[in-house]
Amino acid sequence: MVIATPKAQLILATRNAHKVGELRDILQPLLPGVDMNRIQSAAQYDIAEPIEDAVTFAGNALIKARQIAEHTGIAAIADDSGICVDVLGGAPGIFSARWCGKHGDDQANLDLLLAQLCDVKDEYRTGYFMCAAALVLPDGREFVREGRMIGRLRYEAAGEGGFGYDPIFQPDGYAVTSAELDPAEKNRISHRGRAFTELAPLLAEYVFTQ
Repeated sequence: MVIATPKAQLILATRNAHKVGELRDILQPLLPGVDMNRIQSAAQYDIAEPIEDAVTFAGNALIKARQIAEHTGIAAIADDSGICVDVLGGAPGIFSARWCGKHGDDQANLDLLLAQLCDVKDEYRTGYFMCAAALVLPDGREFVREGRMIGRLRYEAAGEGGFGYDPIFQPDGYAVTSAELDPAEKNRISHRGRAFTELAPLLAEYVFTQ
């Protein structure tokens, strides 16, 4: 078992620096009074990346959180998320991060999706971002909460913020893409923000109890 520092109360089961920063920004206002230094990244631990072979967002989130909790003996949270395009039958879905055939190449994934939708009329370019957030406690208890952000796919990328498919996704009710939104506003309405808002009371009850 990996020995963590005494201050660690919760581990984010991700090595993605963008996601770590975003999750801390989301959790800070949801957990007032909690020192964010008590929330550590999995990148600080010598644990191999798990094989995400579930067929649902919830299943993959649990795989990641279980691995960290089992190896460290500390509560872990993980999320799995992706973009679901209606005209593609919900794809890329759980394959969003490797849609181009290689994991983690955001630009190639985005370019491929745009190419696949190039002839699709605006009225059919609807879809949503989906997130499943999982909490696994050292005693084996597990919780999953989900969130969605509904919108449509642009024809061209716009904006420098966010990551992944954010530059081509325009949330309902907005005239800009997710990548053009103010970070605080994006966290408020995003699929990830909504999922972790639902998970926050459980963190307060079972993790940050003192």
